[in-house]
Amino acid sequence: MTVSLHEVQPAGRHAALPAGSLFRRVYAPRACDALAYSMSTYAMPLVVLATTGSASLTGLAFALEWIPRVAAFGIAGTLVDRSGAAIVCFIASLARALLVAGAAAVLIVLPPGTAETVTVMALAAVTGALTQFSFIANEAVGAVVSRQTQGQPHKVQSVLIGIDQTATLVGPALGGVLLLTGPTRMLACLSVLSFLSAALALQTPPTPLRAARRGGPAPGGGGLREGWQTLRSLPSLRRLVAGLACSNLTLGLLQSASPILVEDRFGHSPAAAGALWSIAAAATLIAVACCRAGLDRLGLWGVGVISATIAAAACLAVPQASTYTGYVALIALFMAADGGLTIVLRTLRSQVIPPAAFGTTLSLTILLLLLPFPLAGILLALTPPPYLNSLIGACALLQALTLLVTFLQLRNDPALRARTSPPSHEV
Repeated sequence: MTVSLHEVQPAGRHAALPAGSLFRRVYAPRACDALAYSMSTYAMPLVVLATTGSASLTGLAFALEWIPRVAAFGIAGTLVDRSGAAIVCFIASLARALLVAGAAAVLIVLPPGTAETVTVMALAAVTGALTQFSFIANEAVGAVVSRQTQGQPHKVQSVLIGIDQTATLVGPALGGVLLLTGPTRMLACLSVLSFLSAALALQTPPTPLRAARRGGPAPGGGGLREGWQTLRSLPSLRRLVAGLACSNLTLGLLQSASPILVEDRFGHSPAAAGALWSIAAAATLIAVACCRAGLDRLGLWGVGVISATIAAAACLAVPQASTYTGYVALIALFMAADGGLTIVLRTLRSQVIPPAAFGTTLSLTILLLLLPFPLAGILLALTPPPYLNSLIGACALLQALTLLVTFLQLRNDPALRARTSPPSHEV
């Protein structure tokens, strides 16, 4: 789900960047960091499974990867506001590069056992937090540059979304292929990408500093409280966020459990586990394009209902998948439908959130959507492998019921019933 995690306020007029400068100062840094983000998210559970061979530890590693990300959310936004996106991205990427390189070297000399397990588990947790810092910094850069583009901010945002989806397409497959030769080479590649991201971050355009604003909301908890007050006053958005948060629990469980299912149930390699999410990303790209075109005829509610139905049906069928091909098809179908739900969320959000409270409310909604991911990892860690299918089925049933209730509640909502074109830019 490609979303803007940080809103900044422009501090004066800046000249728009020419096309060549956009590529060098915005698109190239974003592409490098997006690929590192994708590899960190999808390949780190594969590293843990390849190193430890434990399904429970794989689930725990997924939780350890996401808990710091959620915890770092408010801190990262505050740092970007106070210090600027370039320095935050540089420090986070450099720290990630050094830690991953160090872990790769340590894994070469460590014998299999407790020390090796502790190393990869700690690496999953730290890379998760650092990746979130660099991601938010790059989102801030994208938001500022979009506003500097005269009359057509959607062009910049569409390129950034394409970069993120392409990285999601390439990252898991690349990580899976590199893992065929051992975790060290995958970690070495991630380290190189992180070093390159740190170098490119130094040339990104400056972002306005919130410290220069007087009388604004307090950073951190104050901003989240303001966002919560606004969200409570928007019942349609509140209900949709609740439904999609439940859907993200199923998504997080499938992300963390897929390495185990692909290798243990279907007997395929880590490369196949990585290719799974690349195929799903391709399906999502197609679905997002179709949904944006369908909003004029079906409206938000129509697109949302169709997407929710497909997502629920695909997840309910996952425990019955008997072949790798069938499993991949169901995951791709679910991710495509999830892309449709994302379009509905973004469009509704742009319509109903008051402009003065947009940044704080956006931050809170994304935080609520991230919370199910560490919970999914904890559930996987506590579930014995023979009961994994039952856990997936239970989460899929909960998702189906939640989405059903959500869209029944929204069936008469004017904002979702109106037939409207997609917004001119993504937020």
